[in-house]
Amino acid sequence: MPSFDLARVNARIEADGAFLNDLRAEVGRVIVGQRYLIDRLLIGLLCGGHVLLEGVPGLAKTLTVSTLARALGVQFQRIQFTPDLLPADLLGTLYFNQKDGTFSIRKGPIFANLILADEINRAPAKVQSALLESMQERQVTLGDTTFRLPEPFLVLATQNPIEQEGTYPLPEAQLDRFMLKLHVDYPSRDEELAIMRRMARTDALPEVRTVATGDDVLRARQALNELYVDERVEQYIVDLVVATRTPEAYGLAELRPYLEFGASPRATIYLNLAARAHAFLEHRPYVTPDDVRAVAPDVLRHRLVLSYEAEAEAVTSDTLVERLLAHIPVP
Repeated sequence: MPSFDLARVNARIEADGAFLNDLRAEVGRVIVGQRYLIDRLLIGLLCGGHVLLEGVPGLAKTLTVSTLARALGVQFQRIQFTPDLLPADLLGTLYFNQKDGTFSIRKGPIFANLILADEINRAPAKVQSALLESMQERQVTLGDTTFRLPEPFLVLATQNPIEQEGTYPLPEAQLDRFMLKLHVDYPSRDEELAIMRRMARTDALPEVRTVATGDDVLRARQALNELYVDERVEQYIVDLVVATRTPEAYGLAELRPYLEFGASPRATIYLNLAARAHAFLEHRPYVTPDDVRAVAPDVLRHRLVLSYEAEAEAVTSDTLVERLLAHIPVP
């Protein structure tokens, strides 16, 4: 490994990460609390990884994403997924122009920087597949023409954990395409009071100012590559992921009956990237085990395929990740 220039990387982080504090502050003018949600959305932006949000209605998920887009000055599209949605409604279509006898292309709402796929599990599998292919390839083919999607490009999908009637749950292979899965919880009592005082009004919300740009995000992504990750931290990341596949090798044989399949290699890659981004948000030029532990539940919870025994005993993936974090030695 080449020598690590701490002072140079620290200076680059301060320069390329300066916009993050302004971004947090501007979003905070509209959104009360939700620091966890905002920071994880920023981690997704910094890594170029898509995010799946799960939470009951009314927790400001849509408002947070749209506010973040306005503060960044990037194009935002909200797509309400419904059972009658077609892939063309998402991607666009090729249509015949009768006036001049030619085919023309009408691009769909996917051609934006931030996409909010609201209630993604309400759309049929064909639409979900079209979205997930765009997420993976970052391009769309209409007719015989392929279009690159704009950068930065980020999909934030929501799921309602309460209502399951008339939904099409995402298969495990498609869930694996999301870098993070977030559980958005209720605000605290003090935050609820602040929300009421701020939102229980008939006038408009505060105007969101543009305090950063998409180019700021792309520069920060490049800076992530320069953060120092010690070999012991890398080994710790690998141990956490491999332990989901062979828990008995790590002294956790009691977890084996609950796990059908462990996390894929994507988990290792995303855990490293998310830990780097977590350190970057703290303006730190190196990654610590605490960075890994902070993001591990968000990276791993949707990648563990649980057995029927786990479902019968109400054992959740979060419970298993907690056991792993408590048992695997921290370097």
